[in-house]
Amino acid sequence: MSISIMSFTTDVIDDIASAIRTSNPKNISKYFIDNIEMKIIDKEQVYSKQQAEMILKDFFGKHQVKKFTIAHKSEPKNGSQYVIGQLETSNGKYRTFFLIKTTGDKTLVQQFKIENE
Repeated sequence: MSISIMSFTTDVIDDIASAIRTSNPKNISKYFIDNIEMKIIDKEQVYSKQQAEMILKDFFGKHQVKKFTIAHKSEPKNGSQYVIGQLETSNGKYRTFFLIKTTGDKTLVQQFKIENE
């Protein structure tokens, strides 16, 4: 059972990484919980899934993605796992962080952050 959860979690992480690389807020936010804790540079708040998608769309509109790499993935623990990445944009480099949690057959993002490096 844990092998299938791990592979499903890996798929979600790969999907999100791919969506970040292609500046696709819709494909990132489809994994968000209904009310997500989100920080983009210096604005941190809990947003609805739709608000969060709009904020990401705005960010990607102002920061053209050049490169995104996953720097670290934690070991899955109690259904949760975090991912740290490096995002290189036309306006500089950022550290990304997202926390995913698997409940039943759903793996969703609980927290999503893009911070100055």
